[in-house]
Amino acid sequence: MALPEVGDLADLDIGEKIRLLRKSRQVTLKDLAERTGLSIGYLSQVERNLSSPSVNVLREIATALGVNISWFFEAPEQSQTGEERFIVRKNNRRQLRFRSGITDSLLTPNLNGQIELLLSRFEPGASSGEEPYTHYGEEAGVVMTGQLELWIGGDRFLLSEGDSFNFPSSAPHSYRNPGETESVVIWSITPPSY
Repeated sequence: MALPEVGDLADLDIGEKIRLLRKSRQVTLKDLAERTGLSIGYLSQVERNLSSPSVNVLREIATALGVNISWFFEAPEQSQTGEERFIVRKNNRRQLRFRSGITDSLLTPNLNGQIELLLSRFEPGASSGEEPYTHYGEEAGVVMTGQLELWIGGDRFLLSEGDSFNFPSSAPHSYRNPGETESVVIWSITPPSY
């Protein structure tokens, strides 16, 4: 079975996309559980959209299935001018919505370069998950509105509108919106890890 194109997945939830990708790779739930260290039951719930994966869990699933997390982003409408190589129009951003309340919009046209720029929207209480995670690279960002609680290593930081941050992605990190209103963060990651 051929790998589905992202454009064919626009109307599917993350769980449905995971199931379709897993089946196209001819990977059983048991195999995926072994590759990720997650339980078969949990993965089944994710695929049926009864449970929402955190950013970290989605990254583990993507890696186990041989794709970058960007594969789950919604496909943008295709431009006729070719400008999509350099420009991302506001109404043409690729998005990845997590049921945990985080929506990431890709601000860079693609992930082929050395930097990735995201606009992350956090509903009140939304988080990257309970467990900190690590990956190769470096991250920086600025809180545009609201608050961001950021854990880097064993340190906790509360950032507000206008505050910025920078840290090595190899440090265990996690984040959440502790406020009662939406938080918006511009996030830069190098090299692209989505």
